[in-house]
Amino acid sequence: MNTQNFDKRSALAFIVAFGIVSLFADAAYEGMRGITGPYLALLGASGTAVGIIAGSGELFGYVLRLASGRIADRTGAYWGIALIGYVVQMAAVPAMALTGAWWAAAALIILERTGKAIRNPAANFMMSRAGEQIGQGWAFGLHEALDQAGALAGPLITALVLAHHGAYAHAFAWLGIPAALTLISVFALRVRFPYAGELARPKDGAPSDGGLSRAFWLYAASAALVAFGFADWPLIAYHFQQAHIVSQPTVPILYAAAMAASGAGALVLGRVFDTRGFIALLPGILIAALAAPLAFLGGPIAAIAGALCWGAALGVENSVLTAGVAHLVPATSRARAYGIFSAVFGIAWFLGSALLGALYDISIPLLVAVSIAAELAALIPFVLATRLTKA
Repeated sequence: MNTQNFDKRSALAFIVAFGIVSLFADAAYEGMRGITGPYLALLGASGTAVGIIAGSGELFGYVLRLASGRIADRTGAYWGIALIGYVVQMAAVPAMALTGAWWAAAALIILERTGKAIRNPAANFMMSRAGEQIGQGWAFGLHEALDQAGALAGPLITALVLAHHGAYAHAFAWLGIPAALTLISVFALRVRFPYAGELARPKDGAPSDGGLSRAFWLYAASAALVAFGFADWPLIAYHFQQAHIVSQPTVPILYAAAMAASGAGALVLGRVFDTRGFIALLPGILIAALAAPLAFLGGPIAAIAGALCWGAALGVENSVLTAGVAHLVPATSRARAYGIFSAVFGIAWFLGSALLGALYDISIPLLVAVSIAAELAALIPFVLATRLTKA
């Protein structure tokens, strides 16, 4: 097996190239996710159903990463697993144009999350290999910034289509273009950087179990509490429409603004992570605590602020949280650790999304109180984990 390693130049090139893949991918699936809340409402789903659908998609997707991460580490087929995941995920996006019932749309929402789950641990492992050369925070932050550039473009595409045609089916169909570009670019990347998915294995071929330290589990517990209190965008978008906070075409524009904030937060705090360590996560947790009260309790101005806080917090979760795992776990167990970490995160997100969706139909102030309490509680295991990393 060719075990060529990255140097600084090739590592940066790989992260940028993978960022371009993610730019196209996010334009497709974030364009889809930005309008699923209002689309489900149009098809007759309740607030509880929207919360459960969003949470179920996250749950199924994140739990599946347990298997995909373990398989990736045991087989070393990082590229093969990543490519399968991209194909499944991208196929689900334009297929939304063919749905006419909320349960059919829900199935595709879950399928899209499933595809991401298949490819995510393997992709994160490959990026963490490059991050060893240029800094994990910078690698994941730069990737997230490019990723979120696509996440900004996708909702703008859907907003433009909705403004001109008013049909959700047309918007989903147009997202088939970036979906196709994603597949073309990721297969090209596989040809250019085959060694990104190659790692010298121990002689017995088994991954090390010693890397999952107490600090890792405390870190995962903190992330779980963050996820539990973090309202998913479909529920926020559902509220904007039901409460008539903003117009229908404005919802994906707000989502695009959130994606821009996500990219900016990832870049800035990714750099801070490389120089200051885990303390870079603290602002992200505090910003996450502000998102729910602004989004659910205010008017149009507060909705804008809430969307920006939600996006900035998401950027930190997707970049700095991920970079932190690479610092806590050795490379031979890293894809498995990403799978476990994501499963813990996803189970918490499912439970939180289902609860917040149910609370939306009962009491919005109670929804906000639960969200804030969970985010602040995340500080406890976070502080304990950071102390252990310094020991």
